[in-house]
Amino acid sequence: METNPDVVIIGGGLAGLAAAIHLSRTHLKVTLIEKLAYPRHKVCGEYISNEILPYLQWLDADVSALSPTNISKFAFTTSNGKAATAKLPLGGFGISRYALDDFLYQKAIANHCTIIKETVTDVSFHNDLFTVTSSNQVLKTKIVLGAFGKRSNVDQVLDRNFIHKKSPWLAVKAHYSGNLDADLVALHNFNGGYCGVSKVENNIINICYLADYATFKEYKNIEDYQQNVLYKNKHLKAVFENSQLLFDKPLTISQISFDKKKAVENHILMIGDTAGLIHPLCGNGMAMAIHSAKIASELILAYYSDKKISREALEKNYTKEWKKYFGKRLFMGRILARILTQKTITNTLVAIVASFPGILPGIIKQTHGKPIAID
Repeated sequence: METNPDVVIIGGGLAGLAAAIHLSRTHLKVTLIEKLAYPRHKVCGEYISNEILPYLQWLDADVSALSPTNISKFAFTTSNGKAATAKLPLGGFGISRYALDDFLYQKAIANHCTIIKETVTDVSFHNDLFTVTSSNQVLKTKIVLGAFGKRSNVDQVLDRNFIHKKSPWLAVKAHYSGNLDADLVALHNFNGGYCGVSKVENNIINICYLADYATFKEYKNIEDYQQNVLYKNKHLKAVFENSQLLFDKPLTISQISFDKKKAVENHILMIGDTAGLIHPLCGNGMAMAIHSAKIASELILAYYSDKKISREALEKNYTKEWKKYFGKRLFMGRILARILTQKTITNTLVAIVASFPGILPGIIKQTHGKPIAID
């Protein structure tokens, strides 16, 4: 079967779904290909800065219907128990990917997007036209958005540079029940990684951590690793010991690469983690992914409405806008990651921040954006 939509989106995470909703508000025919069904849990910190709220409201995707938690405070702790706290400059909210992705999926369906549950097996570009092939579909289109996440078979099809390198990072995530301040998002440092803890809807605690695989593989299972490594941080130990696991077992993903990626490859506009993995230390990956969908969608709409805009101009403009909004934040995330994997430096930094509380909000502002402007 062959169809010819105006835009094909490969991947149905936050970035892909937001772009589908945005583009389908016009008369463009949008097809999104996603290999997995909704709803589903995903490895994610599940905290979003309020900077994204104006755009979600413009998309007619009012997340207040999902009863997210309102988050206004941030805490950071070191493995030796030192802690620093601050008020979040913009505030944010906690919402599970299980609820949010499905919510956006339903919005995309209501906007008459075509959503195909298949795996993309090939993407080629010839004579100013893409051919996107999946198990039962062949789609011809002028524009392709890459929204296939952190690591995908499509990265291999495109032979992207980072896919050939081994990464030392893996991530573990699960939901828990227990007592935790609903207005707090915390980042707990431990030997070989760091762990984010906050509440999402229905009073559920989300715990998601990034771990160095070399340290992780020394233990037989996740529980042993947590007890022997994460529990060295007394604050993190208290969270785990006062919480009950709600999943059958934690979710894991490996080979997480923070290498730089190109915003455009093989003429595909990459959005969300596909364009550059949003470092957890930016604390704001979900908002940045959704924002990237807005940037790409607006440029695509301009491309279709103005025949004078060439494909080359479209690609250059998107790369420029990506760097403008996210380059500094990703850079700061990488710098913070290097700092926080050095125990002595981390302890010193937190001691300074604890003594001078005004420093931490300034650091947070470097990794967060301003409320998204809606024209």
